[in-house]
Parts: sequence; structure tokens; C-alpha cells
Amino acid sequence: MTLHELKQDMEGCARCSHCKWVPHLQIKSWRYAKVCPSVDRYHFHSYSGGGKMNMANSYVDGRSELSDTVAQVVYRCQLCGACQVSCQCYRDDIDLADVLLAFRSTCVEQGYVLPEHLEMIESMKREDNTLYMKKADRGKWADGLDLIDINTARAETLFHAGCRYSYDEDLRDIVRSTAMLFRSSGVRLGIAGKDEACCGGRAYEIGYQGEMKNYAEDMASRVKASGAQVLVTPCSDCYYAFKYLYPKNGLDLGIKVLHATEYADQLIKEGRLKPRTEIPITVTYHDPCHLGRRGEFYKGGWQGDNKLMRPSRLKQTGKLGIFDPPRDILTSIPGIELREMERIREYSWCCGAGGGVLEAEPEFAAWTALERLEEAAATGAQALVTACPWCERVFKDTVKEKGLSLKVLDVMELLVQSLNGGRHAGF
Repeated sequence: MTLHELKQDMEGCARCSHCKWVPHLQIKSWRYAKVCPSVDRYHFHSYSGGGKMNMANSYVDGRSELSDTVAQVVYRCQLCGACQVSCQCYRDDIDLADVLLAFRSTCVEQGYVLPEHLEMIESMKREDNTLYMKKADRGKWADGLDLIDINTARAETLFHAGCRYSYDEDLRDIVRSTAMLFRSSGVRLGIAGKDEACCGGRAYEIGYQGEMKNYAEDMASRVKASGAQVLVTPCSDCYYAFKYLYPKNGLDLGIKVLHATEYADQLIKEGRLKPRTEIPITVTYHDPCHLGRRGEFYKGGWQGDNKLMRPSRLKQTGKLGIFDPPRDILTSIPGIELREMERIREYSWCCGAGGGVLEAEPEFAAWTALERLEEAAATGAQALVTACPWCERVFKDTVKEKGLSLKVLDVMELLVQSLNGGRHAGF
């Protein structure tokens, strides 16, 4: 939707500033009461969700113009969705997240773009990934694993690694061991290898919404050719694109989509995976934005003029994201003690990597990550565990830069260790 089509949402903003805070009944301490990294970092109302709503409304009314300063505010935002969750606790007739996405699209249309984002788009057009890597190298993560090549054979389950897991060598053991874990449970797992492409979700979020359609159509044709009944991805960004962005834009893959933690949790409960080996460690779990509150499946649009009349079943509240499967996996592993942070589930604090911030504002991304790492350390946990490669990347880099002792682990990494006698998979 365009900004003009969302004018009712913008005008509905009551300027209450609830978008800056964890919903009041959920606040456990003043230290961890804030929920918006942007306004907490830059200390000016325009950086909040409500502030951007007012800026966008002013632009639509012709009372102000776009400028480099306005664009800077618009792009200094991880699009984590926390403001949307807090807002809808009080005003569920407003789609704040839609306004933020449309505002970015408008900036791009008017030529207010960031060079770092342009480089990402050029990388996607040239090599089908956001990381400036060669397309020919995309399938190397699976070398020697003997997985089904869906370009030549059909598979029961299609495994989509995503850009970060495909190219980030520091995270390679995680994606390899995850794929082999599913294969060892009897799943006929297929991959596209070097022909896998970006989901397009990050292009959509940084304002290049039209770019996603090409990737969605490519993904749909690959799904159909594979013969798979289930699509599994370990990447929370890809999950969000497949479950929310695609159907929201009329691009349904026509297949059941699961995150790797959902699939693994299902296999555990079916008895096909049995964690046995004790892993004596105290952990806390970080809810990735795109898997948690933004990972809620798309519920369908609302055509009425008054969103107050929109049925509850069509409201995106963030409460139906993937929260329990990762925690259920952790608690199924003998020896693990899970200690929760104050801001969890749909009220989670962002890792800092989303919305193009990691690429264009790395210092802001690291600042946001450090805030979460401090919250994790306050629980007394030995490790921060998550289920998103982008979260893992920014957390690992910040831990190293700041010399912190906290470990950063993946849920699947711990599960594989328990299934593998307490050792890393080492495939």
C-alpha cells in the first residue's frame, strides 16, 4: 500500500508514545522498559514509530518535503515491529508497520536512497544474494553432504538455507549440521544448491518492494519443480518473507512453510529425534524479530474504511509468531537451564541487524546488540541462544569487539550436540 492509502492509520496516531515502551503491564524494571532501539539511541521523537507516522502524514498533506535529514530518520530503524506490538495493545485499528514500509518505498521512489542499500540491490541483481558474494559459490555449504539436488530429482522436503547461512563460513557448521540432522531422521531433504536465490525480503524492507516479486516468482517455480510438500528454512528473514511478505503481496508459494526450529520440535515430539546427551549449560533465549512478532503468518487484508471494524482474526498483533518451538527444543535437552530475559516473545528487544541497519549503520547495529547482550548477561546465563543467522552474526561480532565472555549459540547447534554425544557435528 502507498502512504496515501495509509493516511487513516497516520491520522489515527494519538501521539501517546506507547510505541517507545514495552506495554506497561509487561514492564519488569525501568532498566529494560524501552522497546524501540531507534528512539532510545537518538533521543528524538521523530525516530519513534509515532514520530515517523507524523512525518509521513505531514509529507502526504504537503506540509513538509522529503530531505536527506528525513531519509536518515526513516532508515535508522531496524523495522523490528516492536512499536507495532505496543501500539496495538491500545490502538488495534492502526497498522504502524505498514506505514514504515511504505515510507521507505516512497523515499526510494523519490531518490532518497542510501549507497549501502544500492550496493545490496546491485548484489542481488548480479549474484542473487545480499552479501556481495558469487552466485556460483552459494551451494558450497552443502559440499559432501549427499543431499538431494532438486534440479535433477524430487524431494519430500525442500531446505532453503538463505543468504547468510549460505555464505557466512563462521556459521557454516550450524547449517550443515541442521540439514544432516533432518536427513538422519529419515527426511528426504532436497536443496537447490548454487541455484538457490535470495528470498527478496531484505530488498522489500529497505524500500525496493518491486524487487521482491522476481525472487518470489523464482522461489514458487522452484518449489513446484521440487515436488516437495514442506519448505524448511533455518533463516528467520526468509521465514518472514515466505510466511508474511509473499502472501501479503499476493505471492503464495502453495506449500507448508516451517522454520527449522518448528520442524525439529515436530520431529522431537513425534519421537524421530531424541535428545539424550546432557549439555550442562545455563542459557537465555533471544526471540528474533522476524521469527517472533514479525513471523506471524499473514492473516489477509481488510477492505473496510474503518479498521476498528476489522475482525480480530485479521489483526497482526505479533502474538502468533514462533516463540514456543525454540524454547521447547531447549527444555528437551538434558542439562540445559533456561533463564528468560525481561523482554521476551513479542516484546523482545531487537538484535540490531534488520531493516538494512547492519549494512548502512553498523555502529547503531552494534549499539543495539550490546543492549541485548547486557540484558542476557543480567540473567546469569552462560550463553545467549537464538535461531537467526543475522542475530548470531551481529551478536558474535559485538561480543568479540567488546571482549565479553557471553557465548552466542544457535538452538539447532545445541540440539545437534545432544544428539551427537555432546560433540559438535563436525560434518
